[in-house]
Amino acid sequence: MRLEPQAMPWLDAPLDQLLARHRGHALILQGRFGDGLLALAWRLARAWLCESGGPRPCGQCGSCHLAEQQAHPDLRPVLPETWQLALGLAAADEGDGDSKSSKRKPSKDIRVDQVRQAIDWSHTTSGRGLGKVLLLSPADAMNDVSANALLKTLEEPASGLRLLLCTEDAAQLLPTIRSRCQSWRLASPDEAQARAWLAEQGLSHVDELLRACQGQPMVAWQAAQQGWTAEAWRDLPRQVAHGDASSLTSLAPADALRQLQQLCHDAMVVAVGGEPRYVDRRALPARLHLERLLPWSRALAQAVRQQDHPWNAGLLIESLVLQGQAALGGATPTRRATLRP
Repeated sequence: MRLEPQAMPWLDAPLDQLLARHRGHALILQGRFGDGLLALAWRLARAWLCESGGPRPCGQCGSCHLAEQQAHPDLRPVLPETWQLALGLAAADEGDGDSKSSKRKPSKDIRVDQVRQAIDWSHTTSGRGLGKVLLLSPADAMNDVSANALLKTLEEPASGLRLLLCTEDAAQLLPTIRSRCQSWRLASPDEAQARAWLAEQGLSHVDELLRACQGQPMVAWQAAQQGWTAEAWRDLPRQVAHGDASSLTSLAPADALRQLQQLCHDAMVVAVGGEPRYVDRRALPARLHLERLLPWSRALAQAVRQQDHPWNAGLLIESLVLQGQAALGGATPTRRATLRP
């Protein structure tokens, strides 16, 4: 995965609006990452640093080529280590290669030392003379210490420095951060745009993919790259009702938990007479009981909250599927998988 894996035409108009209207040094970009929020921030940063003088990044100048290779000296992304690994980015931190650091689990937070090193970088001379861009994503991954370390830079930035903070929920940022930034929200693409784009990427059953991925085209595209199919989603209620976790154990735990939560959500909605949001009603059991589904919902929510715990991922998912089997009205599980680190 790259910061900008595919052309996304629904980002063109937002980029033009940002370039025409935004004049401050610090901007909070809010929206869903599955709609291309990080790609929009990357394009905006490239446009600010482009040497062609055009309204959008030209893709031809030296600055654009360096940004494309993620080697631009004046563009610094600051992301949690888990994001760096997922995006294939080398860590920008220097001097963090000691044996203790190399053995620890990659952090899901933006650490204070990352922020401090980025601040030191911001005060060095611009490599290509068009200023610098510091991109923090997701900005709410900063804890209070990291966020407070950034406050003085937001209030008194180095000459020529611009800051981009990406988040799905700006309310998760400290009020002192929000008060020092302008804000802008990325709207989701309409369904026709999302369907057309996914079809251009060679994907089939795009309606089902989008429905399963909460209408987020990037999430649907990434799921397809990992081998996930609409057929697998269509068959998930039957598999869970039979206690079969085989289609989920190959997924990343976070993705498997999301799919189980969506299935549980729709089952509870149908149980009280509503219409499902993610799955086809015909794929769900004919009779559903809310009192059976609530314990499963609570177990799934607890598993999501404790994702950082070193569970055996396969056993965790198997245990939750067995609970789902009972919740959907299948046979009561004859055994319960034991969770262990």
